[in-house]
Amino acid sequence: MNRELKKRDIYLNKLIAFQDTEPVKVVTGIRRCGKSSLLKLMARHLQNSGITKNQIIEMNFESHDFRGMTSDLFYDYVKSRVVRGKRMYLFFDELQRIERWENAVNAFRVDFDCDIYITGSNAYLLSSEYSTYLSGRSVEIRMLPLSFVEFLYFHDLEIQVARSALGGEKKSIIDKDGNHYGIKEAFESYLRFGGMPGIADVGLDQEKVLVLLDGIYSTVVVRDILEREKRRGMRQITDPILLRKIILFLADNIGSNISISSIGNTLADEGLLDSKGKSRIPSANTVQAYVNALLESYFFYEIKRFDIKGKEYLRTLGKYYIADIGIRNYLLGFRNRDSGHVLENIVYFELLRRGYDVAIGKIGNVEIDFIATKADDKKYIQVTQSMLSEDVRVREISSLQKIRDNYEKLVLSLEPALDDSYEGIKSIDLVEWLIGA
Repeated sequence: MNRELKKRDIYLNKLIAFQDTEPVKVVTGIRRCGKSSLLKLMARHLQNSGITKNQIIEMNFESHDFRGMTSDLFYDYVKSRVVRGKRMYLFFDELQRIERWENAVNAFRVDFDCDIYITGSNAYLLSSEYSTYLSGRSVEIRMLPLSFVEFLYFHDLEIQVARSALGGEKKSIIDKDGNHYGIKEAFESYLRFGGMPGIADVGLDQEKVLVLLDGIYSTVVVRDILEREKRRGMRQITDPILLRKIILFLADNIGSNISISSIGNTLADEGLLDSKGKSRIPSANTVQAYVNALLESYFFYEIKRFDIKGKEYLRTLGKYYIADIGIRNYLLGFRNRDSGHVLENIVYFELLRRGYDVAIGKIGNVEIDFIATKADDKKYIQVTQSMLSEDVRVREISSLQKIRDNYEKLVLSLEPALDDSYEGIKSIDLVEWLIGA
């Protein structure tokens, strides 16, 4: 199927910024988040800027054409297509499927005048073995599923701004057939179906979306975790049932303080039994290996706690967020009982998209949902469902009031109440913040 390529400018602009520089450009991220399309977008950009087609070599190692290819055959394939006297642009998709691929890539750098772009769905691609070969000579561009703004664009939905009767602005959503929707209604669809780009191909039909998400989930688990372990010869991740239980536990507890031992204890309580019927608690090392595999496949992201007063990261109790909220709904079913943590999940990944380093803040015995930092910019952010209740307002604002510096302090919610500022702490509509208002 020859699909229209949808723009992902946030990532394409990063690739363009590194075009014709020495580092190998490594695009990483969960399966099916758009890495292959990004390489195609970059190749198209090159052709639009005057690079000829025979200067571009594209290989997708998920294709049957390249199954069983060795590192040596990989090198020979590329060498036979190099145009002498021309700069070559090499695009290698899902490269981790080639054993000792790093030998070939390093040889390309040495032997040819080339600019190299690669993707991988597992952080093993950037492991110590890789860095031995290309230490300091690669740049990682981490790709995420669609933001809310990208979600609207992919589904041919446009934000329309009209003047309200009282002189303010009123936003609504219009589809390609001219139908109008409330912006919160569109956001509900995003919360329900998530941001995997492939959903745009099947439409916002729950049955079709669940089939698509099932395929993505199975591929991550089988190819990027179970198969990868076999290739590495590590054999640490050997129990698919335990892996699924850990996935469900983490998905059910996004945004909660979690320790590795608490995961093992909970699984034992839920009836993880040995052959003699005795409760079996997986060792901390086993659980950690499974969690690490999920982090390496970009299925979950871990966020550390930062002591604001002590100015240091804490080793205790991090939190985990899932790469795509649609996959979580596929795993756990659609429900509203933990909507606060779901909103946190959305905000966390939006901050990553905007280039922030993100940590949980701790000050005394209270917690700040996010400290977001980049260059000279820092923000302290609380996320809550609604600010209409006086008790909630006091709780969310008092945490931020304990911070004595002058950086921006925000409370993001779906119902921000009437006041847009409390002693310099801004109360902002979360959906408006997502669309850049």
